[in-house]
Amino acid sequence: MQALVQRLVAQRRIADEASAHALLAAADRVACTAMSVVAHMTYARRIDRSGCPLGSDDFKQTPEGHTGGSLNMVPAFVGYLLANALTGTTRGWLMGQGHCVAAIEAVNALTGDVSAAQRGRYDRSEAGLSRLIGDFYSYAIDKQGRPAVPLGSHAGPNTAGAISEGGYLGFAGLQYVHTPLPGESLVAFLSDGAFEEQRGSDWAPRWWRAEDCGFAIPVMILNGRRIEQRTQIVQEGGATWLAEDLRHNGFDPVIVDGRDPMAIAWAIVEAEDTLSAFAARSDRRYPVKLPYVIAETEKGFGFPGAATNAAHNLPLNGNPREDAQAREAFNAGAAALFVPESELENALTVLANHGQSQRSRESEHPMALRHPASPHLPMPAWAPTEVSGSAMSSLDRWFVKLAQANPQLRVRIGNPDELASNKMGATLALLKHRVNVPEPGVPESTHGSVITALNEEAVAAAALANKGGLNLIVSYEAFAVKMLGLIRQEIIFARRQKELGQPPGWISIPLVVTSHTWENSKNEQSHQDPTIGEALLGEMSDTARVLFPVDENTACAALRAVYASRGQVACVVVSKRDTPNHFSAAAAQSLIEHGAAHVAGDPSTAQLQFVAIGAYQLEEALKAHARLEHHGLASCITVVVEPGRLRIPRDELEAAFVLGDESLQALFPPHLPRVLISHTRPEPMLGVLRRIDSGPSKTRALGYINHGGTLDVAGMLIANRCTWVDAIYAAAQVTGWNSSQAAAAATDA
Repeated sequence: MQALVQRLVAQRRIADEASAHALLAAADRVACTAMSVVAHMTYARRIDRSGCPLGSDDFKQTPEGHTGGSLNMVPAFVGYLLANALTGTTRGWLMGQGHCVAAIEAVNALTGDVSAAQRGRYDRSEAGLSRLIGDFYSYAIDKQGRPAVPLGSHAGPNTAGAISEGGYLGFAGLQYVHTPLPGESLVAFLSDGAFEEQRGSDWAPRWWRAEDCGFAIPVMILNGRRIEQRTQIVQEGGATWLAEDLRHNGFDPVIVDGRDPMAIAWAIVEAEDTLSAFAARSDRRYPVKLPYVIAETEKGFGFPGAATNAAHNLPLNGNPREDAQAREAFNAGAAALFVPESELENALTVLANHGQSQRSRESEHPMALRHPASPHLPMPAWAPTEVSGSAMSSLDRWFVKLAQANPQLRVRIGNPDELASNKMGATLALLKHRVNVPEPGVPESTHGSVITALNEEAVAAAALANKGGLNLIVSYEAFAVKMLGLIRQEIIFARRQKELGQPPGWISIPLVVTSHTWENSKNEQSHQDPTIGEALLGEMSDTARVLFPVDENTACAALRAVYASRGQVACVVVSKRDTPNHFSAAAAQSLIEHGAAHVAGDPSTAQLQFVAIGAYQLEEALKAHARLEHHGLASCITVVVEPGRLRIPRDELEAAFVLGDESLQALFPPHLPRVLISHTRPEPMLGVLRRIDSGPSKTRALGYINHGGTLDVAGMLIANRCTWVDAIYAAAQVTGWNSSQAAAAATDA
């Protein structure tokens, strides 16, 4: 550190050695105090800043908190603050272990860098810290049924500077390398437990490029324990074993003392300077050996119970409120961490040198304020109606135009291996697979924008992390389910931001799922699964959109509408085989705007309404409609492209997104019996469309019923009782048409 300080002074990045030494001392004192606050957040109802021990009534009846990991995160986060203060630059931060949020909140309250919702409630005063301590796991709820305090068990939008909940361990390790833009720097705090969870975090050197990536510095908190036992890293050999494993995967690891903010700050600055030196070279070659900081510590360091399994949650052997021995241990632990008020005040003043270096507070790092310029959205080359074409091929042509029209936006495409097979060959030819050494004659490039790996979560992470750019994820429908946890984490974080009045500014991200359930008939049932759309329909529809375009024009209109919005993740279910085009350019755009539209027949004179959700389902509905019309039975067909627009809203944000009653009834007259023909399983769709469900006697729903195998498309429709014949028999059941009429229509082929 002394050598680094001398270099910083020589480079005029800090005024003098004395200023640097003052910062090092300040970081120690802030870390000690924050660790004490963390312990109080778990066990106590208040804090005594004079250092007096707490009595039994000062403790919570039911202590709670991920105490050990949070204690470990304090030196790491303060080390991050110290690195920023030493160099006069504000880096971004990302924490994979979101359950360690107590560390961030404690430090933020001490430094005063709190979120807007927390301002005036939490500060460094005894009263402000006691409110923070009392609010932690208070389970308070307001009249709307939402948390009543701006503090949760995990990182959230109320956590100043947070960009991810970190509730799903392992995903930060997949995302961090794709998060910063050129000119930015990100410190990613990672978990040694999560190292076991996710393949793909060791691929960062395959993706990082100085030309289009900011500096990405992983800091693993190696405390050696999960919840109930040692981590696999420690069982295999600890930090030394991990360092060797990382070297094999293209990293340049360094092991530092994870108990010391100074050591972590040193490692961050050295790692960034290493990347900066590489970026400045004109002869750079890839892959570069990416820096990787291993911060070795013991779980719960700094408090009784450290280095035991108990440290994970409640490190003391009892509740201090009722157990004198536990109370004595708590007070002794707090006393060891105590920093007098005058020393703490001076330390916080020294560390807060933002004004001197004219830099932003850590809560305002660039990745927390993403709002790229609106993309130029070229008009699609609309397909003529009454001809057939591949919706995926049309999307491919339009996305190429989109990428070419927006060179200012970094593009990331998450691709689990089959972009060309999924009819996006032009996109692949333009943007290319990103590889270290391109293979001749193959669409590969060192600087490609297509992130390809046979790992759905890893490639989806590339797109979801690139919130300063333009993104697309393309997957088989069946295998997109493996992305669900990652996608859901993004959705719920963005939705919470909206609820708090701070809507996210990133350009919405489409997940295009193709080679889908009905057209993947040649494979076994593992490839025939509509779960991803069904699951995302369970999320709030204003943030998690699910669309079922039925032809080329509706697919292009859907994708264009997604990119025109902000802060949404949209699952777009698209056929790659040729299907008939039914919607003109204007009709397609209107359908996407309203979520549903009439296609055939007159609802005012119809005796039955077919509701089609999906391209193949529309074709079966049209066949059934034609047969019935031939036999003098009047029906109409309405396409639903976005079922979430028709649902019963669950709160005011969703109510603003869904269709009102008048618009809904114009599309779905209340008196009409209905037959739903759905791409998904029928039961979840019935639940979403409850507003147009008149009950079992007037409504039938057809769809995927978990039958399949090695079949063709017609076989899939037959196996799942989803043909036009099945639709006619279902129509007879809800209309009262006699069986002979239905049989005549159904057999007239």
